Amino acid sequence: MIKRTHLQLVISRIKEKRRFMQVLAGPRQVGKTTLVLQLLEEPGIRGLYVAADDISGIGQSWIELQWETARQKLKTAESDSFVLIIDEIQKIPNWSETVKRLWDADSRENIPLHVILLGSSRLLLQTGMTESLAGRYETMYISHWSLAEMREAFGWSADQYAWYGGFPGAASLIPDEGRWKNYINNSLAETSISKDILMMSRVDKPALMKRLFDLGCSYSGQMLSFNKILGQLLDAGNTTTLSHYLGLLDSAGMLGGLEKFSRDKARKRSSSPKFQVHNTAFTSALHPYDFQRIITDREKWGRVIESSVGAHLINNAYSQGYSLFYWREGNYEVDFVLEHKGRVVALEVKSGHSLRTAGMMQFRKYYPDSKIMLVGREGIPWEEFLLLNPMKLF
Repeated sequence: MIKRTHLQLVISRIKEKRRFMQVLAGPRQVGKTTLVLQLLEEPGIRGLYVAADDISGIGQSWIELQWETARQKLKTAESDSFVLIIDEIQKIPNWSETVKRLWDADSRENIPLHVILLGSSRLLLQTGMTESLAGRYETMYISHWSLAEMREAFGWSADQYAWYGGFPGAASLIPDEGRWKNYINNSLAETSISKDILMMSRVDKPALMKRLFDLGCSYSGQMLSFNKILGQLLDAGNTTTLSHYLGLLDSAGMLGGLEKFSRDKARKRSSSPKFQVHNTAFTSALHPYDFQRIITDREKWGRVIESSVGAHLINNAYSQGYSLFYWREGNYEVDFVLEHKGRVVALEVKSGHSLRTAGMMQFRKYYPDSKIMLVGREGIPWEEFLLLNPMKLF
C-alpha cells in the first residue's frame, strides 16, 4: 500500500462525514495519484477521479463539468462518502475562483461532496489558491519516499537508499545503472522542470535554470555564494534571477537552497544558499561514478551520506512544519539547524573518522539554549537517523 499513513489520514477525514476539501501537494512520481486511486478502493468510499494533465485548451468550465458530474453521481451512490478528486489542478488558470464558487454553492445547498485537489508544486498551488479559499481547505504534503518506505516496498538497505534515493517507480531499474540514470535525468528531472515549472511560471532563461539545477545537484550539501554560482554558470544572469529559479526548483520538490540560521531575519535573507536536493537520486544520476565504485571512496561517499541526511530533513520540514537552515560564522560551520516554535537543534553529520565538533561548540556559544547532536560516529548512526522522525529531536 502506497504511503499508508497519508492514506489513513484522508480516510479518517472522509469517515468523519463532515465535508472537507483536502489539497495534496508534492513532487512528481511519489505516489499521489496512486494514493487517491487506492482511496477509491476502500470499502464504503465512492468517488470520481479526473486529471487536468495534458488536456489542451482546458479552462474553468471543465472544473464545473466535473463538479456537476460528481454531484449527480453522489445522488445515485450507495454511500454518503463521495469524493471528487481533481489531479494537476494548478494547470487550470484561476482554478481557485471556480472551486470557491462551487464549494460555497454546495455549502448553501447542503450537498455533502468531499473534494481532494492534487498538484505537483507547492508554490504554484499556493499562488492559485490566493485568499479566496481561506478557511475552506487543509493541505497535506506528500514527500519523496523515505528509507522506511523503500525498505518495506523493495527491501533496500540504507546504502542503496542514500545513493538511489526515494523514487519507487525507478526501483526496478537499479540493476542497470545506466538505464536508471537515464530515467531519473530524462523522465523525472527534465519532465518536472518542463511541465511543473516552465509551463506554469515565467522563466526567461530556462537553460540557466537547468544548469542551476545540475550545479546544485553536484554541490548538494555545500554552500556557494550567488556570485560564485554565476561564475560557475558562465551566464549574464543576476543573483535575484538565480534566487527566484532556486525557489521554483524547491517548490517542485527538486532542489532547495538552505538559508543561514540567524535570529536576524535580514541576515537570513542575505545569506549564501547551501544547496540541498530533495531526493539524492538527482545527484547520483548526474555523478560519473556508479554505486559499486562510490561506496569504496570514503570522501565521496561521506558527501552522499550527508546529502541523504539533508534530503531526509528537507522532506520532513514541509510535512512536519519545522524550518531547516545551516550555520556558518568565520571558519566555524554546522551542517544543519532545525527550528520549531523557538526551539533549536543543531546537527553535525560525521560519516568518517573525524570527530571535529568545534563548529557545534561555537554555535552553542551563540545560541546557548540550543540542543546539539551528532549524526554518525559517536552519535546517532546515520542509518538509524534516516528512520527517525526529526520532530522527535525537539
